[in-house]
Amino acid sequence: VLSFIIFICYIASLAASFMMAPLLEFLLALFLLFAYASKLNEKFKGLHWPLADFLRCVSAAIIYFAISIAAVSKYSDGASKAAGVFGFVATIVYATDFYLTFNDLVTFLKQGSSDAPEGHKSEGRWNSPAGD
Repeated sequence: VLSFIIFICYIASLAASFMMAPLLEFLLALFLLFAYASKLNEKFKGLHWPLADFLRCVSAAIIYFAISIAAVSKYSDGASKAAGVFGFVATIVYATDFYLTFNDLVTFLKQGSSDAPEGHKSEGRWNSPAGD
């Protein structure tokens, strides 16, 4: 919702060249929401969904911070200032989501790494010449 509000503010402002970033973030958020709602994350196990969400949060926080600084400092109309302020709020929201997603990603990777050595050991035992 915040990305959509920022998108509308940029459309109404002199800084309309910045409207593509909030639009892409809004569409990515909709896609991930649709993917989780329709259980696509359970059907497509090859894609690391926590990592995709993590990368989206990191890129969104960086991009929103950069374009918000540019919008507030370079343009003087009210819509640009509002988009910049909402962009700073979005930066905080995405940074918080980045932190929470990072904790989930670490938990996800620790579960994967604790399973890997056991699978590796059993695989090595059956494939080794001494085990035959």
